[in-house]
Amino acid sequence: MTDQQLADLRQTYAQRTLSEADVLPAAVPQFRAWLDEALAARLDEPAAMTLATVDAAGQPSARIVLLKGLPDDAGFLFYTNYHSRKGHDLAAHPLAALTFFWPGLERQVRVEGRVEKAPAQLSTEYFQSRPRSSQVGAWASPQSQPIGSRQELEQLEHAVEARFAGQEPLPRPAHWGGYILRPHRVEFWQGRPSRLHDRIVYEWQDNTWHLTRLAP
Repeated sequence: MTDQQLADLRQTYAQRTLSEADVLPAAVPQFRAWLDEALAARLDEPAAMTLATVDAAGQPSARIVLLKGLPDDAGFLFYTNYHSRKGHDLAAHPLAALTFFWPGLERQVRVEGRVEKAPAQLSTEYFQSRPRSSQVGAWASPQSQPIGSRQELEQLEHAVEARFAGQEPLPRPAHWGGYILRPHRVEFWQGRPSRLHDRIVYEWQDNTWHLTRLAP
């Protein structure tokens, strides 16, 4: 593909509109309503989200993770290895941003907030509900650390299988668990023609959500 062909790629968005009258007064319930629509539309990976963090030196990084819950309609829950790059970033700066993109509905949601570790019991319950292979993988993988080969990773997997042979579910490793992002800003974006998109942002101020329309 040439640069010109790439520059000429564009999509006209015209499925829906978004007005202040369309949305709920609180941000996470409104997100849940949109997520339910994404699920009903059978979109691919509707729970996939870009998680952006920043390290101690100020270097940002981003990756796709899966949303695993909306605790108390007040937070966004995901799980990972606490020793991963994102885990180290969040230890240094417990602030993060999430982005959901649902092209089938011509929608995007951007979330910003403070991140805290999920309660240990919640992390354990979720970990032990996962397929056994995923439990083994969480024990076996030194996530984000250099590794010599695929064979070395598979050897670590076999060692975990031997260690926990006949045991089910596996105990949750101390280095693995959940994070909850508590949002202070959530933006809902609905694609519109002529790039004049609808954008409504919720901001948490004085213990309540304040709504504002933004220019596209």
